[in-house]
Amino acid sequence: MRQRTLRDLQVSAIGLGCMGMSAFYGTADQDEGVATVRRALDLGITFLDTAQVYGPLTNESLVGEAVRGHRDEYVIATKFNYRMDEAVPGDMSTVGRQDGSAEHVRSSVHGSLARLGTDRIDLYYQHRVDPTVPIEETVGALAELVAEGKVRHIGLSEASAETIRRAHAVHPVTAVQTEYSLWTRDVEAEVLPTCRELGIGFVPYSPLGRGFLAGRFSSPDELDKDDFRRTNPRFTEANLAANLRLAGKVKEIAAEKDITPAQLAIAWVLSRGEDLVPIPGTKRRSYLEQNAGAVDVELTAEDLARIEAELPAVEGERYDEDGMRAVNR
Repeated sequence: MRQRTLRDLQVSAIGLGCMGMSAFYGTADQDEGVATVRRALDLGITFLDTAQVYGPLTNESLVGEAVRGHRDEYVIATKFNYRMDEAVPGDMSTVGRQDGSAEHVRSSVHGSLARLGTDRIDLYYQHRVDPTVPIEETVGALAELVAEGKVRHIGLSEASAETIRRAHAVHPVTAVQTEYSLWTRDVEAEVLPTCRELGIGFVPYSPLGRGFLAGRFSSPDELDKDDFRRTNPRFTEANLAANLRLAGKVKEIAAEKDITPAQLAIAWVLSRGEDLVPIPGTKRRSYLEQNAGAVDVELTAEDLARIEAELPAVEGERYDEDGMRAVNR
């Protein structure tokens, strides 16, 4: 597996998004999730992404179990945002309000360390920016955790260009994580250029369009009843037909190159720059192994030009109204 660098943190060129192993994407299989994380190590995929809210709490515990005995061979990223004081593992209704206060930053890290079974977090993100708390306060507290050795590097998720600048002025930000893929490219306007100007690494999540670009499903009716994608605007009836055409074009180009649609989608993200490290999520070893092959896909200038010219525009927002209010702020 090739390596890439997020500012000064070396990671595998492709990471593993662990969310779906525990939450949001329907039925979870703890044993297969653990096996997938361990198989990732065999493949050289050592950059793991989790968060407190995934489950809630259960995904960090899964990752902790999976890396036991091999902790030093992985780079673990996790995220804080919502208060977990009264959270019951696996019950999203018990998750509290978001809180970017210094007090919450300092208290939340201890739960993550315990669940992950580690003495330090390699990359600690604020999952969503809290508009009620100055980013300077949040990042100041994160800087204290770095000084104490509990956290090695800090990051932001779904932050605006202005917020990134303000945060970076307090303490160096190692990585910004935001959705980026063949059908989500709004970061190209301001966020990605800002990261490059400041020397901050960029971590695209959902490079497979939540599995849709990979051809994993063609209708929300194929998903489990508790899968949040069933109500995602891009998969609703009004937008589904148009977006199926987009996924169909990805499949067509991939077939001509004798690769999977997922490999094409990930390879495209990798082609956007050496400072990008996509974290395609999966909860199955078979898909993980397919995704790993994307690092060996070479997209020519002709391939990239064709993708630009032939892919239809995406229809629909990437989240519902509440979700959209929480990004780019």
